[in-house]
Amino acid sequence: MNEHRTASAPAARARPEERGSGIPLGRLAGVPIYLAPSWLLLAALITLTYGTIVQTRAQPLPFSTGLLVGFGFVVCLLVSVLLHELGHAVTSRRSGIGVRGITLEMLGGYTEMEREAPRPGVEMLVSLAGPAVSLVLGMLAAGAAVVLPSGGIAAMFAFQLALSNIVVGVFNALPGLPLDGGRALQALVWKITGDANVGRRVAGWFGRLLAVATAGSALLLLELKPFHKAYFGVAFTLLVAITMWVGAGQAIRHAKAAAQLPPFSARELARPLVAVRSDTPLAEADRIAELSDDRGPVVAVVDSAGSLVGFVHRAKARAVPAERRPWVPIVDVAARIDRHHVLVGDLRGADLLMAIRDDPGGDYLVVTGEDVHGVLRGAELVSLVAPIRRPRRPTVRRNSA
Repeated sequence: MNEHRTASAPAARARPEERGSGIPLGRLAGVPIYLAPSWLLLAALITLTYGTIVQTRAQPLPFSTGLLVGFGFVVCLLVSVLLHELGHAVTSRRSGIGVRGITLEMLGGYTEMEREAPRPGVEMLVSLAGPAVSLVLGMLAAGAAVVLPSGGIAAMFAFQLALSNIVVGVFNALPGLPLDGGRALQALVWKITGDANVGRRVAGWFGRLLAVATAGSALLLLELKPFHKAYFGVAFTLLVAITMWVGAGQAIRHAKAAAQLPPFSARELARPLVAVRSDTPLAEADRIAELSDDRGPVVAVVDSAGSLVGFVHRAKARAVPAERRPWVPIVDVAARIDRHHVLVGDLRGADLLMAIRDDPGGDYLVVTGEDVHGVLRGAELVSLVAPIRRPRRPTVRRNSA
């Protein structure tokens, strides 16, 4: 027997799949930790470079031992970055902002939060928590370097670890997005102007200036005699500069788009759901949707217990020929729900735009607790921000020979 119900009923519950943004490492303080594959490349390069330096300065130390020390240094750097990001995560949670996870990658790491800070003061506190942790770690490692016997591997190890953490702390505190200091600058401008988007744009332009300055400093190193062969360091610094430029540009575009967003919540923008069993033929599901009192509903798929497992993928459904629709079960053209396509119903404005940034054309399930409100289509939200303007008359583009 086929049945249908609106998914806002308590019996329809979202059951998202767990899917991380890298290699899962477990949880720390309740926060999921992931390791991006790009980190493995950097780990190999640093292990080889640092191991060679240790082996050269501590002869006759075997090369294998030098590599082991280099790998230990990499692990310490990874832990340092993790603690830096935990500073953001813990502060966010104490401020009432949910944390989805922490990803450690080649150029550091990032903490994914469920929404933007509600006030400038909270934004300032969360953004500066990470650099503060790095500076504390740097001071502790510097203290260890002073206490340990000078000239030994342990003292050199502690000194390099102190230097790395202090550089990370100071650099991240610079006032430009996507750095932590850029978010602090954004909070300051937000406090002065009362507009978070103005703060984001200002911090984004400062980020672009910092990116240019970082690239310039990397090229300048090649001209200085002590660093004229430091190709790895120069290449790494240029990569950081490029990443900063891209991140700053994204922040500026995000601010412009967020300023155009209507003041509606995800719940208000969501299309209603009409739920059918997974063995329902596609043609029957179309008929049930047409009979619904709701306007433009999305067909959802529920299991035998009434739990929501997915909803119809429009492209797949359109690709099924009319003569086959009475025979194709709805589950064959359904998109399963994953945690990256589930939105909280109260999200609005910049928070809503940020939540769909990874897949702006995708479909998102909108929920509050266990209650399902419907499906928000990212393409429809994007069209509200930047509506497509059709030319009044057709344009012909000519290619020159």
